[in-house]
Amino acid sequence: MRICRFELDGVARVGAVEGASVAPFPDAVTAAAVLEMDPDQRAALRQEDALPLASVRLLIPVQPQSVRDFVGFEQHVAALVRSEGLPGVPDAWYEAPAFYFSSPAALFATEEEIEVPPGCQRFDFELEVAAIVGSRVRHLSVGNAADAIAGYAILNDWSARDLQAFDRRAGMGWAKGKDTATTLGPWIVTADELADKRRPDGRLELTMSVWLNGELVGEDSLANVGWSFEQMLVYASCGAWLVPGDVVGSGTCGYGCLAEHWSRSGKLEPAPLKPGDEVTMTVERIGTIRNRVVAGAQPVDYGSPKRATERLQ
Repeated sequence: MRICRFELDGVARVGAVEGASVAPFPDAVTAAAVLEMDPDQRAALRQEDALPLASVRLLIPVQPQSVRDFVGFEQHVAALVRSEGLPGVPDAWYEAPAFYFSSPAALFATEEEIEVPPGCQRFDFELEVAAIVGSRVRHLSVGNAADAIAGYAILNDWSARDLQAFDRRAGMGWAKGKDTATTLGPWIVTADELADKRRPDGRLELTMSVWLNGELVGEDSLANVGWSFEQMLVYASCGAWLVPGDVVGSGTCGYGCLAEHWSRSGKLEPAPLKPGDEVTMTVERIGTIRNRVVAGAQPVDYGSPKRATERLQ
């Protein structure tokens, strides 16, 4: 099933996408509740006639309590550390599937406009797949983690590369470089729909592609992810609760962002995103998301801190 949220007559609803139509579920049903159901329970939700998909506005498919974005693809890490003059992938990447927390309040749906972050001169996209948690879990193992995944969606982790460089210097993890927008959508494809694409190692053999203004600029397979979603969930749930609707991002695939091109060529080619650019991402068997970049707000002067020099001596 393809589970979606959409706006109908100014009201957010949940439904199932069927071809070019969407079948609404009862008003009170939430996406998180649907994710917890088994296939038979989901099928029984349909009570209304289907609507043309083109007649509704798609919303983000779920409203998560948390968004954890991992760096699962070794190729992406290798390219970015090279741009920073480092000799290779940090040893820590091989020790655990690291992630950062992104803001659930900064999620955008397909077709929504994305503002350039204030002060950003190197705006970028990141092509990812997100696993959506379907049950309340804690202390998962690799053997049972797959059961906690309700489905998958496409995720675009918009990145302000110059602001991200400041985040690294400040030593606080990713912050303003990732704070403006993350696209999630267009819907959630339940895990059972992709069972035939699942390899023995648990990875999904799905082609991931990204276009900038109609030109293909990156392509990879989700099967090339170094850390599997099961491993990510084990790490995320260690000492912490995951709840239905929580989002777990795969990290950027190989050539899934402009920064990888910049790293390899030493040039800002293709150029950083600017107002008017359109970014389109497609993942096999999941769907397509599309967003247009628009001008954002100007930076605001926030002054300087009160210094504690005398007390530090």
